[in-house]
Amino acid sequence: MTMKQTDKTVQVVELLARRNAELASLLEIGKTLISSLELHEVLQAIMSQVELLLQPKTWSLLLIDDESGELCFEIAVSPVAQELKGIRLKKGEGIAGWVAENGQPLLIDDVSKDPRFAAHVAKRVDYPVSSILCVPLKIRDRVLGVIELINTDGERSFDNDDLPLLGAVADFAAIAIDNARNYKRVSELVVTDDLTGLYNARHLHELLEYELDRSRRYKSNVSLLFFDLDHFKGVNDRYGHLVGSRMISEVGHLVRRHIRSSDRGARYGGDEYVVILPNTPKIGALAVANNLLDRLRNHVFMTDSHERIPITASFGTATFPDDADDRTNLIRAADSAMYEAKESGRNRVKSFSDDETKIMA
Repeated sequence: MTMKQTDKTVQVVELLARRNAELASLLEIGKTLISSLELHEVLQAIMSQVELLLQPKTWSLLLIDDESGELCFEIAVSPVAQELKGIRLKKGEGIAGWVAENGQPLLIDDVSKDPRFAAHVAKRVDYPVSSILCVPLKIRDRVLGVIELINTDGERSFDNDDLPLLGAVADFAAIAIDNARNYKRVSELVVTDDLTGLYNARHLHELLEYELDRSRRYKSNVSLLFFDLDHFKGVNDRYGHLVGSRMISEVGHLVRRHIRSSDRGARYGGDEYVVILPNTPKIGALAVANNLLDRLRNHVFMTDSHERIPITASFGTATFPDDADDRTNLIRAADSAMYEAKESGRNRVKSFSDDETKIMA
């Protein structure tokens, strides 16, 4: 066998080895896709295969923010990963922005010669960039984000053989993102009230049971707010149920905006609402209830004909374990305090009284 033939045989063997590695990686990615709906876990597994095959110095997966249209770093593996996660790219900005906007892959051998390169980003994170390989994450002709691989001077440059492989991986990643988002939407529909965006009553009971278990374990308080809107039947009778439904929806959105991220708001039914306040004693519950009541008093509710509708509510609060020993009785105590607020003239907050007997099973 001649030297030329030997070299050709070696090249063929190397090519076969690479193709076998690529196929093994794609099969591994396929297994990951059907084994989990946890988005971050799936994307990390996918990108680890990219790292294994293409060996980039730095790689990132950026997703498009649906509201702003900007690209955000979802995953970044780099010596400057923390700095990158704080950066957003506007639509069309940089190589990644161009790929996201146009839906086309790019292979740039020397970024210094390409006007699309966002040099200010590299300077901001103090990281040298030589070559870039960037492909879009597309599904049904919609771009969800991009995968971007970066190498610095002196390393192996990306070539055209890398494009189809990274493109195939990007297709898998796009499927994973779409599946995870669809699963999240369906899951939210099961536990969410359509009108208000708050949790529904069924899921409220599960959340409250979970928080009470935590309270028992860590010996902390859980408070509950129970409120309904004052004279709301009159709103429906005078303005119609469409306007009434819009008022209920607006109240739900107001509650979501003005409670803590750890709190859980739910529509209990009709014009009744419940808010779970983890790790909150009686005084804290009263403060939250009074704040929400003030927000309702000051919010401008309007009819279709721009007539203002004043909305107030009657609030009751109760605290575990002070006022009740389980989920059902805690709801009953807060409901009892709410009816006391109504009987006292409405448009106010009442706490389950210290002199009342603790409600027990």
